Amino acid sequence: MIPQGPAPAHAQDTTATAPADWQRSLREAYRDPRALLAALQLDPEAVDWLDAGALDFPLRVPRGFVQRMQPGNPRDPLLLQVLPRRAEAREAPGYVADPLNEREFHHTPGLIHKYHGRALLITTAACGIHCRYCFRRSFPYDEAREGADGWAPALATLEASPDIEEIILSGGDPLSLSDARLQRLFDRLEAIPHLRRLRIHSRQPVVLPERITDALLAMLGRSRLQQVMVLHSNHPNELDGGVEQALARLRQRGITLLNQSVLLAGVNDNAQVLARLSKRLFSCGVLPYYLHGLDRVAGSAHFEVTDAAARGIMRSLNAMLPGYLVPRLVRELPGASGKLPVHW
Repeated sequence: MIPQGPAPAHAQDTTATAPADWQRSLREAYRDPRALLAALQLDPEAVDWLDAGALDFPLRVPRGFVQRMQPGNPRDPLLLQVLPRRAEAREAPGYVADPLNEREFHHTPGLIHKYHGRALLITTAACGIHCRYCFRRSFPYDEAREGADGWAPALATLEASPDIEEIILSGGDPLSLSDARLQRLFDRLEAIPHLRRLRIHSRQPVVLPERITDALLAMLGRSRLQQVMVLHSNHPNELDGGVEQALARLRQRGITLLNQSVLLAGVNDNAQVLARLSKRLFSCGVLPYYLHGLDRVAGSAHFEVTDAAARGIMRSLNAMLPGYLVPRLVRELPGASGKLPVHW
């Protein structure tokens, strides 16, 4: 049974100006597992965790996100997503550094083009939170960095590809970039005449809602591109009042909001939890979009939910909710031309 308590990084983008509140929040995020456990009144001797010195993928979690965790609960579903555990250090067959074989489609630095009509731009390595199941935890970000106009090859490829109508900004997290860098990128994308849609994949509105500033909203409002923001929330306890306000501000700018979740053992592998999540998302003006089977990145095997178990969860979820609140259960496989539905 998943405990249901009350809702209670890579390199950081920096600028020469004084940091906004969200940038300060990033700098003050927990990076030491001991400090995180102490903040939650948990005894390090009684919790399964890995010391920071043993991690290739370091801990990073904003304090505001930690405030939504239940103190004293080592099985809190938000904590389990971010706390490095000993299971990460165990090798598991089939779990590899690049589970989606993205290198095969990474012909231009920073640009992944494997779907018809759209391409994905790796904007930054920075992210506001380090989720332990992240499928890009070992991505070669040095090959796709923005410094010294590192986006130039990707943008040149986009300009020369009239079949691409939609650009997807990913990372890391694109909203980890400063407003100045985002504006430079938006200006260059908007100058490509065949681009029609801008899709931003971001966990920031959920884990760091203060990122949704007036300046960011004004920038998004000036864009000629039709905009979609795909959020990432896995559990209803992630969606507190601050997140709800941030999402309302995005909706007021006419941005379509979707959510994708990852099915995670011990976190949300329960139809009741997922039903609560879908209802909470909809109350915030967000439509459930995808429920992903785990991408089998090395270090994440302890999060695996079998497809058979996932199908059973989906059948129960479908009986609980109207169809528009039931996310599509999918799995992404290397070389596939799109996300593959897991039929239930």
